[in-house]
Amino acid sequence: MRREMTVTPPEGKSDESIALVAAPKAPGTARNKGSSGSVDRDLALAEVEKEKKLTFIKAWEESEKTKADNKAQKKMSTITSWENSKKAAKEADLRKTELEKKKAEYGEKVKNKVALIHKQAEEKRATIQAERSEQILKAGEVAAKYRAAGYMPKKFLGCF
Repeated sequence: MRREMTVTPPEGKSDESIALVAAPKAPGTARNKGSSGSVDRDLALAEVEKEKKLTFIKAWEESEKTKADNKAQKKMSTITSWENSKKAAKEADLRKTELEKKKAEYGEKVKNKVALIHKQAEEKRATIQAERSEQILKAGEVAAKYRAAGYMPKKFLGCF
């Protein structure tokens, strides 16, 4: 006695990953048209039970896949959030360092300018001091000349 096998395609999806199920044909269904109704009913119930199990397994598989996808998505989201917060912290540190560097450079420039101003002021003070000393010596020489000659200076209080 030879058993015939039929291949039933999956319902709905045409996904390549779903395996095709080989359902054996009940022995004698094609040949025993006149068999009792209870055998046909038992075979039909067995077929329905089998389909029910396959449907349940398929639903369970989809549920597990969905759970795995959701879990992976949640972990990916957590990692992305962690990455973004770490990046933001490092970028803030970099900006802070750059600002401190610019502040130090600016402070150095200001100190250099202050030193230059101080140097220029010292030079001007030295020049004024030299002019003052020169004028005092000149005034002393002229006064000595007037004393020796016995003359009075023509300009008295020359600034008025």
